[in-house]
Order: sequence, then structure tokens, then C-alpha cells
Amino acid sequence: MSFANLFFVSLIALCAPTVLGFFPRSGIPSVVVAIAAGVVLGPAGLKLIRVDSPLEILALLGLAFLLFLAGLEIDVRRMRGHLLRAVLAGYGLTLVLSVLAGLLFDALDWVRSPLLLAVTLSATSLGLVVPVLTDAGEAEGATGLRVLAAASVAEFGGVLLLSLLFSTSGGSIGERIVMLVVFAALVAAVGVAVSLAGRSMRLGGVLRRLQDTTAELRVRAAVALLIGFVVLAQRFGLETILGAFVAGVIVGIVDHDTTTHPRFRAKLEAIGYGFLVPVFFITSGLQLDLRGLVASPSALLRVPAFLLALLIVHGVPAALYVRAVGTRASIAAGLLQATSLPLIVVAAEIGVVQDLLSPVNAAALVGAGLLSTLIFPAAALALLRRS
Repeated sequence: MSFANLFFVSLIALCAPTVLGFFPRSGIPSVVVAIAAGVVLGPAGLKLIRVDSPLEILALLGLAFLLFLAGLEIDVRRMRGHLLRAVLAGYGLTLVLSVLAGLLFDALDWVRSPLLLAVTLSATSLGLVVPVLTDAGEAEGATGLRVLAAASVAEFGGVLLLSLLFSTSGGSIGERIVMLVVFAALVAAVGVAVSLAGRSMRLGGVLRRLQDTTAELRVRAAVALLIGFVVLAQRFGLETILGAFVAGVIVGIVDHDTTTHPRFRAKLEAIGYGFLVPVFFITSGLQLDLRGLVASPSALLRVPAFLLALLIVHGVPAALYVRAVGTRASIAAGLLQATSLPLIVVAAEIGVVQDLLSPVNAAALVGAGLLSTLIFPAAALALLRRS
């Protein structure tokens, strides 16, 4: 076993944000540079790096941590009342438009599974939207609250639908629904048990005493919960991404008061964004074959077509916000909701493995996701600043 490929991947993970740091106004997310570097240096490009066993294992852990951190971002306490009803109505409209887009691309003979494309288009990247709104000072405003709630629902819905409809573990949809219900019951039971344990004065004292020592007890507990839910999801024939995402949601609900441990989440983000998550994105770039896109102009046209579909699918439901926040802010909200990449990468990999997506279409979808992270947040920030 060699770690040479992992070394080169770690260099890319280091250099991508460092180079962008010299151009702070570029607005380019480092994840875009990381995936692009993987494409250029991988088998589809210069063939300097290949995906071996260490990279495969760490990339899988990186995907789990990425979904875990995404679930951690969800604030369940805000998801209620009129805001929840408006967001659910918007997500329902998003699903309808996604299905229509999938049927349209199926009629054009661009996709093999219009349903997989519909689920992919319906997703939003909460992890990319949060920093944009925070930097703009809009995270607590009327527009920010709506966008964060909509992104939370869309990300959870995308993970759930991917796991339910396209699990690589096999089984019929009916069997998966039954397994999902049992899985949800077990998750609820674990959540209650963790919540009750957190109220124990004696256990709380131990946690506070050891949380910032080499024991890092809170971090170890979170990692154990993450891996446990991933294994549980696998055993029930569901996608591992669902287990990882739910683990993040549970930790976010139980650990909503961080006054006694303010550095806990920063430590989790350091593990994820500092090491494992970049490995996942760079490895995804290494496995992305753009030669089919470059070789065919008609195939290359699919990238802007998928990008336009993302914008329509998420932009039209944002019109529901016009009365509350105004036209300009609603357009910005639609742009932010159309920003999607992590779940697109995951869905593309699942589609290729199950022969539901050709490598060319998978590359086009990921390319559209990359462009959405480059274009939409910058345009949304400009609109929010003007409003």
C-alpha cells in the first residue's frame, strides 16, 4: 500500500485555498479549484494521480463527514409556522419542476433515468449557502432565514430521496420504505437517549473536564455517532449518506447550547474541511471523465442546459418570497437556492455505478454544479448588497 497519491491529493488540498487567498475578490470556492485540479492531474488529464485504496477509503469518510457537517448546519428550531409552510410549498414546486425537467431531458435522449436527474436537480448545497449569507450579513435577515430553511429542506429531501429510490444496496422501494421507517424509529430512540445522557450532571462534568484535553471526548462521541449511523444505514439497505446526514442533525439538535464548549464544532469542521472533505472532492475530480464532453460539442451543450434547469427549478419557487422580501431579494434567494454541488457529485457517482447516467452526462451535471457555485453566489451577493 502506497500513500504517494494521497500525498499529492493533500498538496492539492493545501494549494487550492492558498492560491485563492491571494485573490480574495475572485469569489471562487476552493472546492471548484480542487475538483478541477483532480480532473487535470487525474486519469482524464495528465495521469499523474490515480485513485487507489487509501484514497477510496478516505474519500468515503470525507463524503460521510461532508453530509454530517451539512446536517449539523440545520437549525430545526427555526423550521416552524408560516416559514415552514412556505418552504415546504416551495420545495413541492421544486420537485414538480425537477420532474418536468427530467422528462424533458429524457425526451431529448440525454438521460437514462429522468427520476434520478429530477432528484439531483432538486438539491441545494446548504454548506455553500451558509457562508455566503453570513458574509453578507443576511443569515439572520428575512431573506437569509427563508433561504437557509429552503436549503435545509432541499438538502434533506435530496439525501432522503437518493437513499430511498437509488440505494446501491438493492431491494424494492417497498422494502426500503419499511427499512426507512424502522431506521427513523431507531434514530429517534438514539436521539432521545443521547439527549437524556446529555442532561446527566455527572456525565456533563466528565465531558467538560475532558473535552479540551487529549481525550477530546465530545469529538470522539460525535465521530462514534457518525460512524454508527452510517453502519446502521448500511445494515438497513439505505445509502450511507443518509446515516451521516441524520447523525449531523441529531448532534445539532442535542447540542444546540454550546456555551460550555464553544470550540466543539470548530474541531469537527477542522477534521472535515481540513482533511477528509477535500480528499472527497479531489478524488471526485480524479474520477471525472471530461473527455466525452470535450470531444462532442453537442455533449458540451448539456452543461449550460443543466445549469439553466437548476436555475429554473430553484428560481421559480423563490417567487413565493416576493411579498415578504421584495423582487430583488427574491431573485438573490433563487440564485442561492440553485447553488448545488456536493449532492450532484454524489448523485452522479451513484448514477454511473447503477448505469443510470452515462459518464458524459455525469460530467455535464458536475460541470453545471461547478458553474453554479462560481456564478450564482456572486450574483446573489451583488443583488443583496444593492437591496
